[in-house]
Amino acid sequence: MYKGKKVIAVLPAYNAALTLEKTYNEIPFDLVDEVILCDDASKDNTSELARQIGIEHVITHQTNKGYGGNQKSLYNKALELGGDIVIMLHPDYQYTPKLIPAMVNIIGDELYPVVLGSRILGKGALAGGMPLYKYIANRALTLTQNLLINYKLSEYHTGYRAFSREVLESINFNANSDDFVFDNEMLSQIIYAGFHIAEVTCPTKYFEEASSINFARSSKYGLGVLRVSVSHLLQRLGLGRFRIYEQPKKHAEARP
Repeated sequence: MYKGKKVIAVLPAYNAALTLEKTYNEIPFDLVDEVILCDDASKDNTSELARQIGIEHVITHQTNKGYGGNQKSLYNKALELGGDIVIMLHPDYQYTPKLIPAMVNIIGDELYPVVLGSRILGKGALAGGMPLYKYIANRALTLTQNLLINYKLSEYHTGYRAFSREVLESINFNANSDDFVFDNEMLSQIIYAGFHIAEVTCPTKYFEEASSINFARSSKYGLGVLRVSVSHLLQRLGLGRFRIYEQPKKHAEARP
């Protein structure tokens, strides 16, 4: 708990058995009340290991639903459990759980309702092993997005995010893609809804066991990002109407 607010960490997992325990052991449980892991039809023993190390809420997809589909299951479960502050933490140890207290404080003290862990703030991205082509693509896409969306972030592509309950209940994330572009659709929805976003510097870690997408998937993702940004612009100017910006149905309240 943080000032009476329930804190839940959600872990979107796929073949995460090699790094899951290391990630889990660094979660600050003096702040985090519950952990939810969603195993997106892994080929290893991710689900079994999650239960062994003490994760109480383990969702196992029988078929792979994609990165976005994984997050939908996690956020819906977090809202069902009564989460007031929800942090998405990748179990591949690419993002350090040691930033959770800072992210929780920002939301819990009502400074900002959304916090992103940015790999670009500072100069650590390339030093931490981010491939050069990904760094260049990140900077180019972010510049384009800032111009089209009329906002200013250091990057839109981090997977380390924290949200207040109000934000998750206010955006139609269930209407988003099940693929990697889900993340960008979610930020577009948040900005369109008028919520402000904070960023904290996050160390970058690229290593063999950390998850990553190949060049072909990265290219597909980049085109999807541009589509989302143009859709946001058209929606904002009243020149188009897109389902992802519609009001969501009310989420179920947690039962005592």
